Amino acid sequence: MNLLSTIIPSLSRAHVRREPPGDTDSQALQPVYEVKETGDAYGLTVHLPGVTKAGLELTAEKGVFTVRGTRTWKQPENWTALYRETDDTPFELVLTHDNTIDADKIHAELKDGILRVALPKTEAVKPRKITVD
Repeated sequence: MNLLSTIIPSLSRAHVRREPPGDTDSQALQPVYEVKETGDAYGLTVHLPGVTKAGLELTAEKGVFTVRGTRTWKQPENWTALYRETDDTPFELVLTHDNTIDADKIHAELKDGILRVALPKTEAVKPRKITVD
């Protein structure tokens, strides 16, 4: 079983919420993300415009990888919003896996609103070439 087969069916999301002016029913926005797989690792890309490193927290434990944070919006001086869909509300993306990720080797980078996370596979699940005698 690979990460992709366990992430998709057991995905739990509670994302950025927005409340447009005059709208009492809040809507949940879902960050755009994708998961790719290579022989050695999984790659997670999450689009998080407006999120800074200070507003982001990543955790990995017991078969769960979590991306949490807050998108902070600051209104410029001498500026009045006629309509705004941005808000300072938290988001959370929880991905479950079958312990195939080596948590000690995870690497993450946030640049230009794109979070890229390398999730290396444990040695036990990496593909191996077997020689035939």
